[in-house]
Amino acid sequence: MSPRTESVTITGPAGALQCAIDHPAAAPGGTALGCAVFCHPHPLFGGTMDNKVIVTLARAFVQMGYVAVRFNFRGVGRSEGAHDDGIGETEDALAVIAWAREQYGAALPLALAGFSFGSYVQTRVAPRVDAERLVLAGPAVKRFPVGPVPADTIVIHGEEDDVVPLADVLDWARPQALPIVVFPGCGHFFHGRLGHLRDVVAGMWRRPPSVF
Repeated sequence: MSPRTESVTITGPAGALQCAIDHPAAAPGGTALGCAVFCHPHPLFGGTMDNKVIVTLARAFVQMGYVAVRFNFRGVGRSEGAHDDGIGETEDALAVIAWAREQYGAALPLALAGFSFGSYVQTRVAPRVDAERLVLAGPAVKRFPVGPVPADTIVIHGEEDDVVPLADVLDWARPQALPIVVFPGCGHFFHGRLGHLRDVVAGMWRRPPSVF
């Protein structure tokens, strides 16, 4: 992603996990403002930590002064193991978070972000960690049992998503009274809208949660 991207292999529950750490420019005092962990789309359909949406989300957080931790789920790239329908992938994410907290400090605010299948995984991870906030892009509701999320979760979806219909996301959000940011004329992979996605996430993240 940048000259400040570091490649790391850590021990996960099913073997080695391949990670990429994107470091922000030096923050005041030489420390990051937080740590963000990202979950990529479905591995069986080409999803990796280098997916453009995931890289874009990571770039948004790096620009805000966060350390951005991307990783490949089990069985993807140089990560060991085999696809596990989100169950094992949840354990992978928890292992990455534990490593990041040990590496960068447990007191550092933790952000979670995911795209598509990765959003589903993050909704499983969030209740098990003390996360600052969630960002879900193109969440794969109905395809997976995506549960309720905190009221300040940022959810962004394309109006013309042909993988996860917007109507399904609205049906999931309605009982929670959860706002959804809809990109008009946009498909599942945010083609041509990645810069907009980055800016919207950064802008909404800076708002106090009380505005939601």
